[in-house]
Parts: sequence; structure tokens; C-alpha cells
Amino acid sequence: MEKMADINLKEVTLIVGVVAVCYWNSLFCGFVFDDVSAILDNKDLHPSTPLKTLFQNDFWGTPMSEERSHKSYRPLTVLTFRLNYLFSELTPMSYHLLNMIFHAVVSVIFLKVCRLFLNNQSSMIASLLFAVHPIHTEAVTGVVGRAELLSSIFFLAAFLSYTKSKGPDNSIVWTPIALTVFLVAVATLCKEQGITVVGICCVYEVFIAQGYTLPLLCTTAGQFLRGKGSIPLSMLQTLIKLIVLMFSTLLLVVIRVQVIQSQLPVFTRFDNPAAVSPTPTRQLTFNYLLPVNAWLLLNPSELCCDWTMGTIPLIESFLDVRNLATFIFFCFLGALGVFSLRYPSNSSKTVLMALCLMALPFIPASNLFFPVGFVVAERVLYVPSMGFCILVAHGWQKISNKSVFKKLSWVCLSLVIFTHALKTLHRNWDWESEYTLFMSALKVNKNNAKLWNNVGHALENEKNFERALKYFLQATHVQPDDIGAHMNVGRTYKNLNRTKEAEESYMTAKSLMPQIIPGKKYAARIAPNHLNVYINLANLIRANESRLEEADQLYRQAISMRPDFKQAYISRGELLLKMNKPIKAKEAYLKALELDRNNADLWYNLAIVHIELKEPNEALKNFNHALELNPKHKLALFNSAILMQESGEVRLRPEARKRLLSYINEEPQDANGYFNLGMLAMDDKKDSEAEIWMKKAIKLQADFRSALFNLALLYSQTAKELMALPVLEELLKYYPDHIKGLILKGDILMNQKKDIRGAKKCFEKILEMDPSNVQGKHNLCVVYFEEKDLLKAERCLVETLALAPHEEYIQRHLNIVRDKISSSSFVEQPIFPAGKTSGVEGDKIPTENVKEIKSEPRPTQIIKTNDNKSQSKASKQLGKSTDKEIPHKTTKEIKEIEKKRVAALKRLEEIERILNGE
Repeated sequence: MEKMADINLKEVTLIVGVVAVCYWNSLFCGFVFDDVSAILDNKDLHPSTPLKTLFQNDFWGTPMSEERSHKSYRPLTVLTFRLNYLFSELTPMSYHLLNMIFHAVVSVIFLKVCRLFLNNQSSMIASLLFAVHPIHTEAVTGVVGRAELLSSIFFLAAFLSYTKSKGPDNSIVWTPIALTVFLVAVATLCKEQGITVVGICCVYEVFIAQGYTLPLLCTTAGQFLRGKGSIPLSMLQTLIKLIVLMFSTLLLVVIRVQVIQSQLPVFTRFDNPAAVSPTPTRQLTFNYLLPVNAWLLLNPSELCCDWTMGTIPLIESFLDVRNLATFIFFCFLGALGVFSLRYPSNSSKTVLMALCLMALPFIPASNLFFPVGFVVAERVLYVPSMGFCILVAHGWQKISNKSVFKKLSWVCLSLVIFTHALKTLHRNWDWESEYTLFMSALKVNKNNAKLWNNVGHALENEKNFERALKYFLQATHVQPDDIGAHMNVGRTYKNLNRTKEAEESYMTAKSLMPQIIPGKKYAARIAPNHLNVYINLANLIRANESRLEEADQLYRQAISMRPDFKQAYISRGELLLKMNKPIKAKEAYLKALELDRNNADLWYNLAIVHIELKEPNEALKNFNHALELNPKHKLALFNSAILMQESGEVRLRPEARKRLLSYINEEPQDANGYFNLGMLAMDDKKDSEAEIWMKKAIKLQADFRSALFNLALLYSQTAKELMALPVLEELLKYYPDHIKGLILKGDILMNQKKDIRGAKKCFEKILEMDPSNVQGKHNLCVVYFEEKDLLKAERCLVETLALAPHEEYIQRHLNIVRDKISSSSFVEQPIFPAGKTSGVEGDKIPTENVKEIKSEPRPTQIIKTNDNKSQSKASKQLGKSTDKEIPHKTTKEIKEIEKKRVAALKRLEEIERILNGE
């Protein structure tokens, strides 16, 4: 073997330049496929999530203790995602840029490793081939592939460190070994396969550093066992180093097993059909996957992002012709293995290390020792491709040394690198969006129902439900027993308002669910997310008021199958609240909180339940808890501020104002935030500030009923009655039956404009809509009084008194009119400005204006927290505020409020039907 030569700046520049040329267009790709779960939906990236949580959850943000966890423990990789989020939040370009940089770093370190086994020229060729190989697009352009990149950096660094552990006279240098163990641990925390570098170090120590061959080891071992010789000192030192490495590896494995709590992740036959197949189908198929992976390295012309389900049909017979490919592959591999282990030449050592780099890192993904959640995954070939590139470069070196093939070898090599680079560049565009990615996959394979489903999801995200339905239906044809496909069809029918077909599809999916077997774990037989069929079906049928109990039964059935099914408790809590069972709803939310205490949405929903239970203090505590977990929780900010405002406690107003300001910072286009800031300012007698906020609300929403009315009222109360008139005109243009607006307008017309006829029209219109309206009736009586029709005024006041016999001011005004009639000497009397007094001086009769400001009941929104990744993640905010009411409420008004509450709940249900994507 040649002594490792240092790499120079020109070589580094060339490699980095080639990587940049091949992957520059990856910077314009978005988050696709697994990126959605690992980046967009992963709360571990958010600064509000404690750092320690990264070391408690799996790669996807699921607690390792949960059965549904994928058990992929990669906290250091997630930490780099979190750093990306810190600098650019969810801007895809920064994530792709860092991936590209990491790939360049791996390529440069790989060049350094190649120098151990190849000459300078061949090393450069191997490194360039690695840099441009199209098989790496999934690992580099797919953001989740960063796990491969980071793990590879420390994987190679650990190996390079170990190569320095041999001192003079074959002595042991412990510092590089200690560093190797540390780097192996770091590589493993980036991705599990990092631990396999220990096996490569062991092979390197025995066959490269010590120069042993397999025949020599067999001879020495035989002599020792027969007692004819002792173990040489050099071999003992080698044994010590191997024991240290193996012990360290065992320790890492034990820790890793403890982290996953001795549980393997749950995969279904859809993820990996061969894993649940009987003998010999399982063994024949898994062995056939090895030449399939090797072919992808040799000929990466047809790449696919997903190889699960029916992509590769099972090999169920020894007579299947594909077994021939398996046989040829193992023969070729065996021949190379014998050559590399039997002979002590440099060439055999190079081949041996290339085979080790190909085989050992691939073992965890091979399905040979334990099942994994995929059939073939191109990103797991990232490290094995290093061995492949070394093998190709070494073979090219042997061929090019022969003068007859020298020019041809250079032409072929140049052609391979150039075409690979072009393929990589072109393949990157496939990862631009989910639609382009899955459509490119369908060109390779049409027998994978998951791909049809994923194209449907991409179209569904674009609200193209008609086209999405076609792909979902095709998925059910390709895989008739795919529960998820039928769920997708049902959801799309629901989005198209075809509820009958939606229910039929959900029922089909439900019929495919396995029966409950007492004492047997449900998740061991089916994907946990398939249980969402019960949630989706219940959410659909509960739109029918007569089927609420049936929906509740479905939620309870899902809970019986999985007592830790958080979403079932959440959805049941929403239903129970709708069924006016707030105490049971509270129990459901508390159960969900036992499963996830760090879910701000759950604390928010519990606060809404406490509002229904008329426990505002408890509600405020839960709102505050939600805001501790997520200080930018928009609905918690808004509703807690309203709760504080309506409490009437002056000390809470500054905090309410602060939260509303935070809310409008998050939702600058929501007029409700500005309106309620205006209401707070009115409470604090800050009239100028209140006017500004109200105008901002009206600017955003021209027909904002509450803002228009309260701005007019504000003008009226601050002696700017004439400014109130155009605002009231605008209000009545949108809401001609707005009674309080008509009362206020009539009052201003009579008292300020002296337009008795205009005022009379306002009060008459009120009585047309509501003949029992006391204020409108009384004020019409005042109009008659102003018109000097005393008899009509008297009759009117008598009728008004019958409507409100306890109102003393009506009786006093009736007495004034009767006195005038009896004295028969009527003199025109001025009218008091509305709102200035509630009493009577002399013979003056004031109109009755609207009284002080109180909020009408607001519909409060339950957040639909959802774990189903195919469902919609966003919840829209409802309009929160309407006009202000008078302080005391009559029996009729209380009934009206109850009607409004029921109507608000109906509006909520309508929005739930629209927003409840799956």
C-alpha cells in the first residue's frame, strides 16, 4: 500500500466545484416527501422546544417511548435542522445549501481515504465519481438525507483516525483509538449505520495494517490450537486493539437498545412485503434485493424515491428467473472476496477495503438480520457507493495501465463522469416539488400504490381534488387492500362535498381493518395511522345531528384499540363539547394531555372547555399554559386577551393589550385584533387611540359590523355626533336591520340635526322589525311629542309602558304628556341630548339611546390537533366579535343570546367540515 499523500488546494477546489455544478439547482427545490415530517411538522426544530427534547424524541419528533415511534435516533442531525431553522426558519434554500456543503466535505474526506489504497490519479477519479454519482441525489437533494451526509463525515473521520493507531515497531497508539471511539459515537448519533465503521477498522487492522491473509490466520490458529506454537506479540497487540473496538461497539449497541427501549419499530406489509412473507419467499426476495442495489450503483438510469409495496414483486419460487441474478451476484462477490483475502498484494487489499465499504455499512439496511421499513432506499447506498467508486477506480487503473486500452479507458471514464453529472443535475429537478418527484417515480414503477397516493396528495395540496381523486382511485385498483388509499378516496369525496361516496369509502377502509384480538397488540398488525379511519368516519357523520352518538362510538372504538391514541381523545373532546357535555369533554382532553403535555393546542382546547363550564379563571390558566409552550399561539393570545378584557378587572387590561398587540403582529390582516384593541382603549377612556384601532379594523374589513357601530357610538359619546352619522350610514348600508344603529342614528338626527322626519323613519323601521322594542317605541313617542300630537304621544307611551311596566322613566314621561293635555297649553320643548341624562327636568322628554358597551357572545374555536400526516395542518380563525350589548339583559335577550350560541356552534361545525382535511 502507498503511504497516504496529503491532498492539495487544487484537488479540493476541483471536487467542491464539481459538487457545486452538479447540485446548484437543488437550492431551488422545496421540502418534499419525508422532509415534510422531519422538517415542516417537527416541533423539535422550534426554539420554543427545549434542547433536551431532541435527545428524547426520534428523527421525526415522536417520543421514543411511543409505540408509533420510528426508533430512528439521530439527535445531532435534528440539531443541524434546528440551526437552519434558527437562521432561516422554513426557507428550503438554506437546508439544501448546507446539504450541498456537507456532500462536498464528504467527497474531500473520501479523497483522503482513497489515498490509503489508490494512487493519486485513481483516488481523484474515485472521489469525482462519488461526487457526481446520481444515486446520491436522494441523500443530498432530499433534506432528510442529511443524516447520511453527517454520519459519513464522522464515519470517514473515525476510520482515518484509526489508521494512525499503529506506532513504531507495531506498538499501540491509544489516542487515535480513543478519538475513533468518540467519532463512532458521534456518527451513530447522526445515523445508526455510523457504528459499522468499527467493522471496517477491524478489517483494516488485520488485513491492511498487519498484512495478514486468511491462509496465514488459519495456519496460525491451527498451530495454536494444537499447542505447537504461541501467538506472536504483534498478533496479541492486534487482538487487544480489536477487543477494545468490539467492547466499545458493544457498549454503544447496549446504549442504543436502551434508547429505543428494547423495541423495534412497527412496520407493515405495505412498507416491506417480504418482511411478513413465509419461507422461502422472504429469504429469496431479500437476497435478490442485494443485486438490485448493486445494479442501481452500476446503472443509475431509473431512480425512484419510493420502492415500497409492489415495486419489486416477491420471489415465491426457486424457479423464478430473478434468482439467477442473485446467484451471479454472489458468485462475483465470492470471487472478489477469495481474491482479496487469499493474496497479500496491494491490489487484493484495495479490493478487500472496497468490498468492506460496500457491504458492512449496508448491513443495517439489508433486511438480512432485522426488517426495515423499506424494500430499497437509494439514500442508504451513500456510504456503500464509496466502496463501489474505489472498486471502479481500481479497475480503471488496471485497464489504463495497458497501453492498448489507455485511450479507450480515458474516453469511457470521461463519458461516465459526464453522463453521471448530467443525470444528477436532471434528477435534482425531480425533487423540486412533491408532484414532480412522485410523477418521476411513476415513470419508473406503476405497481406501487403509495406513489399513486402521493401524487394524489400533491394535487390535493393544490386544491385540485378532481385530479387527486383519479390518482387515489388508481391506488385502490393497484392495491385493493390498501386501507390508506381508501381513506384518501373518502377524504377527497368529502372535500368534493360528495358525503355519501365519502362514507362508503371510509366504510370500505374500516372493513379492511383486522378484528380485535384480546391480549394482542393492535399496532403489531397494522400501521397506527390507519386507525384514523375511525376518526375520519366519525368526523364525517357527526355533521348529522342525529348521528352524534354513532360518531362517539367510533371514537371510543379507536381508543379501545389503542389507549394511547391521542387524536381519538382530541376529536372526542370536540364532539362531547358539541353534544353539550363539557365535563366529559374535559376528561377527554385531560387524557390527551397525559399523552402529550407539551401540546399547546391541547391546553388551548381545555381552556375553551373551561369557558363552557363558566370557569374563566381555570380557562385563563390553561391559555397561559398554552402560551408558555408556544408564545406565538395566535388563538390563545386572542382569546385569553378577550377573557381578560371581559373579566372587568382593570389590572388585567395591560396584559390583554400586550397579547392583542402580539396577536396582530402574527395576524396583521385580521380586523378582529384591531377591533378588540379599540374596545380595550374605550374601556380605558382612551378615545383617540380607540378611534385609530377601530378605523384600522374597518379599513381591513369594510363591513365590520361591530367596528362600524362602536366607532359611531364612540363619536356620539365624545360629542362628535355629526361624525358618527356617515359611519352609521355605512353600517346601515351593509346591515339595514341593525336596530341599535337605527336607534343611534334616529337620536342624532332628532337631537343634533333637528331632522324629526328622518328620526321618525328610523324608529318606525325598528318597530316594523321588532314591535316590542322598548327603546324604539319610546323614541317614536318622543317624535310624536315633538310633532305636538299629544294624544298620539300619550297612546304611544301607554303602549310602551305595557311593554316595560317597571321602567320608571316611561311613567314620568307619560305624566308629562298628560299634564300638557290637561293644561291645554302646549309649548314646544327642547329635547335633551341622548345619553346626557336619564331623568327629566320640567317638561322635557329625552329619547332613549343605546347604553354602555358590552360584547355579544363570541364563537370560540376548538383547534383540531391532528397526528395524521395526510391531513390538513392549518386551522383558520373564526370572526370573534360582534356588536356591543346593553348591561342588563331581559329574559328575551337571554333567549336571543342562547340562539346565537347555538348558531355559533353551527357555524363552527360548518367550518370544521371545510377545514377538517385528513
